[in-house]
Amino acid sequence: MSDTIADGQTRVSWVPTIATITAPTYPELTGTGAMDLTPRTTADGLNIEAKTASVDTSSLASTFDTQEAGRVGYDSPTLTMKRGTTPVEDKPYTVMVRGTHGYVVIRRNTAYTTDWATGQQVEVYPVVCGERINVKPAANEVLKYIVPVMVTTEPATNAVIA
Repeated sequence: MSDTIADGQTRVSWVPTIATITAPTYPELTGTGAMDLTPRTTADGLNIEAKTASVDTSSLASTFDTQEAGRVGYDSPTLTMKRGTTPVEDKPYTVMVRGTHGYVVIRRNTAYTTDWATGQQVEVYPVVCGERINVKPAANEVLKYIVPVMVTTEPATNAVIA
């Protein structure tokens, strides 16, 4: 049995507009305003995790507690990013500010260096950026900041690039 090592197997991008989130296109993923966030995201900085609520389906006649899956939500998703030394490297810091709407697109289990391609499975999250949090400086670390993102509508977690 072999396992996929996580290092270098994720790509994260900011995309300003996507017409159909279940089928984003190559021009949308690479076009004007799209940014590859992967090199600016810390190794542990991708924090978008779903939670599913449970619905109690027991009745007065029940002798066993039963449940069904309820609503899905995302509690406090964030991206922890590194500051850049040039305007191009620091573009996520200047673009992803409070109130900015867009899409976080994530591709997993494919080498980061592999370009976007038709048929690849991706996750597309419609989000609005919250107020940036500048992480306090520390010895032997890069300057970092956290971008809270709120998922504004149901994401497409099994989208396929058209």
